[in-house]
Amino acid sequence: MALDLDVPTLVAELESLSPRRMLARAWQLFAVDEIAISFSGAEDVLLIELACDLLKPLKPRVFSLDTGRLHPETYRFFARVEQHYDLRIEVYVPQTAAVERLVRGKGLFSFYTDGHQECCGIRKVEPLQRALAGLRAWVTGQRRDQSNTRTEVPVFERDANPGREGGPLYKFNPLAGQTSAEVWATLRAFEVPHNPLHERGLISIGCEPCTRAVLPGQHEREGRWWWEQADHKECGLHVGAGVSGSEGSA
Repeated sequence: MALDLDVPTLVAELESLSPRRMLARAWQLFAVDEIAISFSGAEDVLLIELACDLLKPLKPRVFSLDTGRLHPETYRFFARVEQHYDLRIEVYVPQTAAVERLVRGKGLFSFYTDGHQECCGIRKVEPLQRALAGLRAWVTGQRRDQSNTRTEVPVFERDANPGREGGPLYKFNPLAGQTSAEVWATLRAFEVPHNPLHERGLISIGCEPCTRAVLPGQHEREGRWWWEQADHKECGLHVGAGVSGSEGSA
């Protein structure tokens, strides 16, 4: 049965909780098969670490979007995470026909001249909608310090996409109030796997053609879609109350 939750009341409750306690509350509200963690292959592995500890011996559902343009290191990282946590990541890929139309019509790198939204719509947004259609809630690694388009990310919200059986879909952002430094301090303390690209200066990791290393002092999102204005650095994954424009922890 679809839950009709009081979002403002839950936001007030969750805002004072740690990420771990927020996740615990999420699985109190939703069954294990109704909620999934969105994993981009970056530092949101922390969500998997916390969820596996909370749910043991059960495993959380984890899904990821394979755009077909990820770094080789990211694919290997997916495999390491699966082995480390003894789970299988539910991978969603773009529709072949849509990719073929784009590439045949505009080439492999059209986003450098006409913006990344069309490519991201095909390779990320549409697969995400398929992933969310079977859920009642999802968990992301969005943080307010990631960019100027995410400063108002709430810890909990009703998502703009429909969920399972067309019912309401909810989104938890347990890391919203965390800084990058806090997240990385926790990751190091837990000694969990991490993407080796981080050690090469890639902090916000997406598709290979659209991600580059940042210099010391640069903001992490400056390495994403660097040829575009800062307020355009979203791809459409996160649409709703918390983000102006669009995109994801990806």
